[in-house]
Amino acid sequence: AAGVTKAWTRALELTHRLTADAGRPLAAVLDDLAGRHGDAPALLSADCAYSFADLAARTRRYTRWARVQGYGAGDVVALLAPNHPDYFAAWVGISRTGATVALLNTNLEDRALAHCLHVADARALLVAPSLQDAYASAAAHLERAPGLWPLHAGGLDLTAYADGPLSPEEATGAALADRALLIFTSGTTGLPKAANVSHARVLTWCGWFAGMMDAAPDDRLYNCLPMYHSVGGVVAVGGVLLQGGSVFVRERFSARAFWDEVVAYDCTLFQYIGELCRFLLNSAPHPLERAHALRLACGNGLREEVWTAFQARFSVPRVLEFYAATEGSFSLYNVEGRPGAIGRVPPFLAHRFPAAIVRYDPETGAPVRDEDGHCVRCAPNEPGEAIGRIATAEQGGANRFEGYTSGAESDRKVLRDVFAPGDAWFRTGDLMRRDAAGFFYFVDRVGDTFRWKGENVSTAEVADVLAACPGVTAAAVYGVELPGCDGRAGMAALTTGGGVDLAELARRIAAGLPSYARPVLLRLCDDLAATETFKLKKAAMAEEGFDPGRVGDPLFRLEDGVYVPLDLAAHAGLVNGTLRV
Repeated sequence: AAGVTKAWTRALELTHRLTADAGRPLAAVLDDLAGRHGDAPALLSADCAYSFADLAARTRRYTRWARVQGYGAGDVVALLAPNHPDYFAAWVGISRTGATVALLNTNLEDRALAHCLHVADARALLVAPSLQDAYASAAAHLERAPGLWPLHAGGLDLTAYADGPLSPEEATGAALADRALLIFTSGTTGLPKAANVSHARVLTWCGWFAGMMDAAPDDRLYNCLPMYHSVGGVVAVGGVLLQGGSVFVRERFSARAFWDEVVAYDCTLFQYIGELCRFLLNSAPHPLERAHALRLACGNGLREEVWTAFQARFSVPRVLEFYAATEGSFSLYNVEGRPGAIGRVPPFLAHRFPAAIVRYDPETGAPVRDEDGHCVRCAPNEPGEAIGRIATAEQGGANRFEGYTSGAESDRKVLRDVFAPGDAWFRTGDLMRRDAAGFFYFVDRVGDTFRWKGENVSTAEVADVLAACPGVTAAAVYGVELPGCDGRAGMAALTTGGGVDLAELARRIAAGLPSYARPVLLRLCDDLAATETFKLKKAAMAEEGFDPGRVGDPLFRLEDGVYVPLDLAAHAGLVNGTLRV
């Protein structure tokens, strides 16, 4: 208990210290760190190594570059690039000017990428060579193209810009209350939403994770999560750097290379999502899988059955599971290391970080209200929607809701008059339960969005792509459980008005959707059942699943990029895990 209290207290103290000065964003903190740690390693990759001094100097070059181009308050500079140490330097340095940096999902192209650039209202775009084709596919759909700045392998050519200390005039621009980033998150409907992330929120995230992980100068974190996400691009890096530690950045996860690199780069920390741990657990034995120096794995989405087996096989002393949303008003941390739980708020902080689980009506898509119009709290272990109280502007603090670029989308995430007149709470969109000891457990996603391969999949976005395919007259998209897999696999029920070319369908899907959003299973129907308000009855279809012995409609599965018939033998293989997806 003393250790748990110490972790929470340490995180609170770090966060308070970081946010005490309203005029000092993360870039200024990095300047201080460079003064303290100098030539000590900060960010590393297979082809790059930045010391703390190098990293601070690199961010200052980006600051000066942005100022010379005239980017500042009110401007958005988008970043489309793979993981690399320079990715962090770029957004930190540019955002110091007061401009906002939009972190773009590298899996997107065509209309989806164009949508993100449009909602961000990007004035400029920094794009890596490997992603220029993706931008070209989106450019045709843009009413106003951003100014284009091609990156080379390591970033922008900044040799013309000085890297020394900034003058007082150059250092001004961003206050903690100002927006630093736009991070895109899939909602329950439509295309990705752009969440506002202030400089204060950035520092709060970093302080919390530095404290919870008890990061130290001799720590090195292995980061293979996408840096366009809040965890991979902000938390995993900033939380360790703040305490003088270093981070090894890999472009993408590789189970084959994981243990070799963890050992070669002397990593002591690992940032995960649950699916990565499952991949490692399903991999063949590796000679170094117990010969590492990892002391902690930190992340989210680790199922209980994977958790215990992962720790036992790979001899990882401690797992720190957490729950958070980029735009959310509260976070949970499982400091105690209880397998399966996503975290808790300790009783002594419950007043400061109020969270609740309320009864949810799947028919209306809204929480249940009592006769007085208030939401109803769930009993212990009763599933319901998790919500967090939103602080007022005067209260400030970590549990603010900074919203999206769309006011309408922001309003949809706020519940009002929840337990008292005038209060406001953030809707997580997640069904959870809380046990008698206060530990939260994830149950499922509310609404249509489901998680697959560690990413949120918007069924409306997938359905839009399917509906545009030749021969498809209607599409219902939903997630189905596959034994041995985290999250839900995408399944689409289609009406085709007499026939569809499955090869062309697969080609269109591959062109229009990132890999994790492409339906794994197809069902061709004569008609799609709907409610009296014309909402498709997807829950019933999801419950029917993909058993050819139960479903009379033709079924297909995705194999090597094409849809092939799903027969009883293939169904059995998916169910018993011998056939992987």
